[in-house]
Amino acid sequence: MSPVNTNDMMKLSLGPLQYFWPRESTMAFYREAASWPVDIIYLGETVCSKRRELSTRDWIALAEELRASGKQLVLSSLALIEAESELGALKRLIGEGTGWIEANDLSAVQLCRERKLPFVGGPSLNVYNHHALALLMSDGLHRWVPGVEQGETLLRELRAAVLAEGLSMPELEVIAFGRLPLAYSARCFTARALDVGKDQCEFHCIEYPDGMPLSTREGQPFLRINGIQIQGEEITDLGPELPTLRELGVDILRLYPQVEGMADIVAHFDRARRTPDIPSPIGARNGYWHGGPGMALSGVGG
Repeated sequence: MSPVNTNDMMKLSLGPLQYFWPRESTMAFYREAASWPVDIIYLGETVCSKRRELSTRDWIALAEELRASGKQLVLSSLALIEAESELGALKRLIGEGTGWIEANDLSAVQLCRERKLPFVGGPSLNVYNHHALALLMSDGLHRWVPGVEQGETLLRELRAAVLAEGLSMPELEVIAFGRLPLAYSARCFTARALDVGKDQCEFHCIEYPDGMPLSTREGQPFLRINGIQIQGEEITDLGPELPTLRELGVDILRLYPQVEGMADIVAHFDRARRTPDIPSPIGARNGYWHGGPGMALSGVGG
């Protein structure tokens, strides 16, 4: 087993926490994560502004606390800005933060552009061609996380188009592990499932630390309900695709936090990135990567 040259080794990132966990659990998770072999940690609320176990100021303070670990800390913004209060919180996040921002909404892109701050283009931004990517790069995008359905073929074509224009690709970060965020809505799916109003939700999503399972009428696991976000039930795992990811020039593998076993998951990907061998899968599906249904194992079939 030959090790990979450390200069060519892909980085690991811990993506933003998609779920609503108690404050103590969240703080303990990230303090433990400071010792994991990840290179980048994303912090912040990306799903629902009503989740206030940690305030905007708390996320900024946590980033400052974790900076001593030597990792890059990135503050993530909401994927759906609906109210003036949310825009105000976004301005504080960008104005008071001292590092990079993950822009998951064009409001965040605009604010970063105005302040000439480097930003990460999150997976909820709509980028489907090299013209859109070049425009965002001119606004300050230094790293891009493609949308969940953008697989190998699209990335290969987009990369070729960018290079043909004489431009350099930004850092490329691909979601390599976790439940994929499929959709966002002004409605709260969790509140609707529990037959309560969005404004009277009583923060029930904190009771589902990996999202609320949703099955078909036949009882087959189908989706995860997570506040205003819908996720796939399957845990995507691009570990077996590492040779192709390397060949495509992917710089960073994003691992989404889950409530159990995250340290082992990080260790698995850390071992995998250090060797040219193909790691055994620990997730369930990688269909989108192959241009098929997301729930398919390899884009064809189930």
